[in-house]
Amino acid sequence: MAKIKISETVLRDAHQSLIATRMKTEEMAPILETLDQVGYHSLEVWGGATFDACLRFLNEDPWERLRRIRKHVKNTKLQMLLRGQNLLGYKHYSDDVVSEFVKKAIANGIDVLRIFDALNDVRNLETALNTTKKEGGHAQAAISYTISPAHNTENYLKVAKQMVDMGADSICVKDMSGILTPYYAFELITMLKKTVKVPIQLHTHYTSGIASMTYLKAIEAGVDVVDCAISPMALGTSQPPTEPLVATLQGTEYDTGLNLEVLNQIADHFRPIRDKYLETKQLDPKVLGVDVNALVYQVPGGMLSNLVSQLKIQNAVDKYEEVLKEVPRVREDLGFPPLVTPMSQMVGTQAVFNVVLGERYKMVPKEIKAYVRGEYGRPTVEIKEEIRRKIVGNEDIIVCRPADMIPPQLETIKNEMKEYFEQEEDVLSYALFPQVAVEYFKYRQAKKYQIDSSCVDKEQKTYPV
Repeated sequence: MAKIKISETVLRDAHQSLIATRMKTEEMAPILETLDQVGYHSLEVWGGATFDACLRFLNEDPWERLRRIRKHVKNTKLQMLLRGQNLLGYKHYSDDVVSEFVKKAIANGIDVLRIFDALNDVRNLETALNTTKKEGGHAQAAISYTISPAHNTENYLKVAKQMVDMGADSICVKDMSGILTPYYAFELITMLKKTVKVPIQLHTHYTSGIASMTYLKAIEAGVDVVDCAISPMALGTSQPPTEPLVATLQGTEYDTGLNLEVLNQIADHFRPIRDKYLETKQLDPKVLGVDVNALVYQVPGGMLSNLVSQLKIQNAVDKYEEVLKEVPRVREDLGFPPLVTPMSQMVGTQAVFNVVLGERYKMVPKEIKAYVRGEYGRPTVEIKEEIRRKIVGNEDIIVCRPADMIPPQLETIKNEMKEYFEQEEDVLSYALFPQVAVEYFKYRQAKKYQIDSSCVDKEQKTYPV
């Protein structure tokens, strides 16, 4: 049995899950070289919500963050999470935008791209996966794990085979809600190892309290890599903690070979950062506990907080339980989509509307209409005729790969944002988040002008005319 490898998530998913992706590059920088010494399989550092959060909240260039991490991490693979044809946004982009984004991600330092689709429609992985391979990156295709009558072992094996046939270098079982139970993990990983001949990685969250037990059973079944977070940024809606798993496996056939003393140095760095976010209330102690709702309703931790905020806006927090019960009903109506971005937000919003307005599908967001029309891809279970008619009437349903209907966008985007252009990557930042990117570009220009102005003043004082 090979040693178990660990991917460390503290620089991406851990703080995305606990503090809404607010960790700054400055907080990461001092510990990067120590992280590089551990011997991790990879460091997850980019993708997911980090791109949006850097631009929107932190006044940081996400590309510069990646370059800076790469400069200090010389030995460990850098990994990112990519939403297939959605990239890091919330809609499908044209193939030329997807290809260019993947090229630039790899050129700026990414080694491993974990590519997933919210519906497990492998057609939506095609362009990103092919470009990753062409550019020399490791293409990891991820199965969005969920539970429904249609989402069973047979279905997951079929999807995994399609991914490997498409060229995936490895497969990740992505359990975004923390609902993969230990004994089913053993069954699923055992069957995957028999079915596909590529490494299998497992990703989960501690939301429901079962994640470390799930990892142990998956390890016994032969999983190759698991995702963990260093202890101060672990547990709750984040990943299982790194150090306890390393200690548990020491001296066994699964021994990770990682050094607990070095891991302790890393924990010492992140502990005061965690405490600071607790004090400023950006880290809510509630997200550190066990939430059984994840097992009952399959609702990821981030989606729960989103539902609460939507209900507060509607002055309807008292309807929280009712909305939680409505989520599985909406999900069934819509063909059992896995509750991962962007589907989790869409299903949650529809459930809120159904409950608050007192009539199901009286109001339907444009994203749900687009989904029912087939613009996001193919649901696992076909949507019932009566639901489809209620939501989109007699409109035509798309059956081809959705991106086949999107004309090339890159040149148009370049032209739209040319006044802000400073680097080629800016075009992609604008493509994904136009308004947010422009605000950041304006901030960057103003900051640059202030620096230039201070230099002029200094020169004038030093060399008076």
